[in-house]
This record gives sequence, C-alpha cells and structure tokens, in this order.
Amino acid sequence: MIDVNALQKYSLFGGVSPEQIEKIKPLLETGHFEAGECPQVEGQPNDKIYFILSGEVDVIKQGVVIARLREGETFGEMELLDIMPSIATVRAATALDVVMISNRALYDISKLDLKTFSMMIMNLARDLSRRLRRMDELVCEETKGS
Repeated sequence: MIDVNALQKYSLFGGVSPEQIEKIKPLLETGHFEAGECPQVEGQPNDKIYFILSGEVDVIKQGVVIARLREGETFGEMELLDIMPSIATVRAATALDVVMISNRALYDISKLDLKTFSMMIMNLARDLSRRLRRMDELVCEETKGS
C-alpha cells in the first residue's frame, strides 16, 4: 500500500498535491529487497527511480562504497532520465522497502496529468542540479588540497 503522505516528503513530489498523487498512484510500484540484494547494478539497464520508504542502501562505484542512503532518499534518477546503464550498484544494507516510478510510468503521467508531470520533472532537475553543485564543490576542495 502506497501512503500518499509518505510520498509528499520526497523532493520529487514537492508542490504536488495529495489529490494529484492519488491520481498517479496506480502507476507507481512497490518493492522489497532483503539485505545484500541489489535493486540496481552498475553497468546494467535501469529504468526506475526508487524512493526509500524504509531501510538503507549502499551506493557502490567500481567496488567502492561512495554513499549510504536512508529512508526519505532516492536513487536511480540519472538512469531514469538519460536511459543509460546504471552508473553505480545499489545494494540493500538492511531490509529495504521502496516505491518505484518507471520511465514508462513517467511517460504515462505526462499523458494523464501534464501539470503533475511538469512539477515532477522540475523537481528532478533541481535535485540533480543540487547534486552536481555538490560534486563541483568536492572536486574544487580536492584540487585545492593537492
């Protein structure tokens, strides 16, 4: 069961009303992964964004854990937009419950409710922009430190 109020805490749904979420809810999927399972594998196709409802995941790039994500965070955004293989492996560190939106569902949302789709895409662009800014800051800090 997908809780509309729980979804509203995710930045992707910022500015999206509970009524709009109810309207697109049939297009969302739920998933469960046990600790050690990998919902996303580096180099493999992925067409979903995952919203962590409970549990934690490790994000692994070339065998190195680069981040730990928890309830309230998301992964898979890049592949959802650019239709490229997964940039990293995401492995459940604990039992994991997620809500997923596939690329196909996002397209269906655009046909069902253009206003909701537009708001979600704008929110997604903002999230990715924030991450890019943070990566730029980290690179600058590393460069200054060398």
